[in-house]
Amino acid sequence: MNSSIERLIQEAYDSLKASDVTSALEALEEALKIDYEHSEVVYALKCINWWQERMKQLLEFSEVYEKGNFILSLWKPFYIFMDRIGPGYEKCIYAIRRYVFAVALKFFKEVLSESDGSDYALFLQAGRCYKGCGNYELAIKYLEYAARIKKDDGAILSELADVNALLEETRYAKVLFREAFFLAPQAVDLHSMESELIIRLKDKVASLGFSEQEIPEWIPIYGNLYGVFSVKRELKPIELRKLKDSIFALENEVKNRPESLPFSKPRLLNRYFWLIDHYENIKEDSRREVPLLVEETMLKIRVVDSAIYEQFRN
Repeated sequence: MNSSIERLIQEAYDSLKASDVTSALEALEEALKIDYEHSEVVYALKCINWWQERMKQLLEFSEVYEKGNFILSLWKPFYIFMDRIGPGYEKCIYAIRRYVFAVALKFFKEVLSESDGSDYALFLQAGRCYKGCGNYELAIKYLEYAARIKKDDGAILSELADVNALLEETRYAKVLFREAFFLAPQAVDLHSMESELIIRLKDKVASLGFSEQEIPEWIPIYGNLYGVFSVKRELKPIELRKLKDSIFALENEVKNRPESLPFSKPRLLNRYFWLIDHYENIKEDSRREVPLLVEETMLKIRVVDSAIYEQFRN
């Protein structure tokens, strides 16, 4: 009996990955007749029905681009739903992901065929969909298109990082993730990340008790402390100037706006880390003041967060 259910569940997942929802539901309903309390069957049916109900809302949109965007906007609510219904099944979530991104990609491909090549947001969404469908080569292609149009964008860089991590280009992925979380932590869609590199780090930060909104802000801090964001670089003069200006502004914010601390504090700490990394990567051996500059920045970290200072120093 169990083997029959397992076969039907696998049939359902294979149908989902082929965008055949009707066959997936039929297989699961057949499995339910064998064991109407089977936890994975019940879970899969709940997930598929959740998406089916929301897919009906596509009729409200006249533009195909809006339809694709609407589907991708549902990932966060879907994860909230999954948290509510209890422990998930990875094979089920993977099959759902393949199905949903394939549906969204169908809409974006219609727009791509008419694109003049200047819409970075379209390329970003197409890249996300190709990643979700498991086509990493095309994902990188479209994400790199987006990155060329809009440079230094946290959302684009994080998606590129995730795909590179999935392709085991770990060093490059670390560089891109570090840049993305420096530029715009809140722009990183953690629900769409698939690589173990970032998922494990996110889970570790979440386990420390930070709220969902705070987690992206603290990921670069603990990414540094845990050695995940380990690929560092010397900054260009204009970058260094902007970094110091940003530090000055955040120091004032931390001092004068206590209500902003959940965001301003980790952002300031991350910039201190970047400044120290820059000092330590300066190529000029004759820069004798570097140790002094590092120590000065370390003392600033201690003032802002003594616990982080102790972890960073050790």
